[in-house]
Amino acid sequence: MKNRLLILILISFILSGCAGVGSKGLFGTGVSVALDPRTVGTQIDDSIMQKSISAKILAKDKKYFLSVKTKVLDGKIFITGKVDSPEEKLLITKLAWETKGARSVRNDIKIKENFNFKQSAKDILITSQLRTALIVNKNIKATNYQIDTYKKKIYVYGIALTSEEKDLVISEAKEILDVEDVIASIILVEDLRIQRE
Repeated sequence: MKNRLLILILISFILSGCAGVGSKGLFGTGVSVALDPRTVGTQIDDSIMQKSISAKILAKDKKYFLSVKTKVLDGKIFITGKVDSPEEKLLITKLAWETKGARSVRNDIKIKENFNFKQSAKDILITSQLRTALIVNKNIKATNYQIDTYKKKIYVYGIALTSEEKDLVISEAKEILDVEDVIASIILVEDLRIQRE
């Protein structure tokens, strides 16, 4: 029964990624295929890795479906979200490292605390303000970035075309009111293993 559930989950992940090219990209990776500097092969490899790690985490416990998010860029795995204990955080890190093709793992998972509506609303506001700032700035390809905010700390993941663009994204994030810290996991195009010609 457990194997059937896992197979069903894997099939649904794969089929959900085949919806077509949109703002979430060919495989739902959050980066538009047309603007993504990675090769299509690298994008597919990253997408497969992301589906794999998501399936592994979900197979451990269904409660992680909404509480843990993963992002894979050029074989580098980034994890955010909230879990109940440090042991769960370590388990998820181990699962990420066991994913075939993983080059590095950055685990920014936080341990859950009591729900604070005011804090959650503030985090949502910070995320939307930064998203808007990136869209408005013509020197930034906003579709290449994913943003998460937790307790006034902004986590930015993505691919920058130049170091100037990377600096602009970090600068925009730091200018948002009430932001306490900016944790940027931004890869430069020149640092990608294989680049689109």
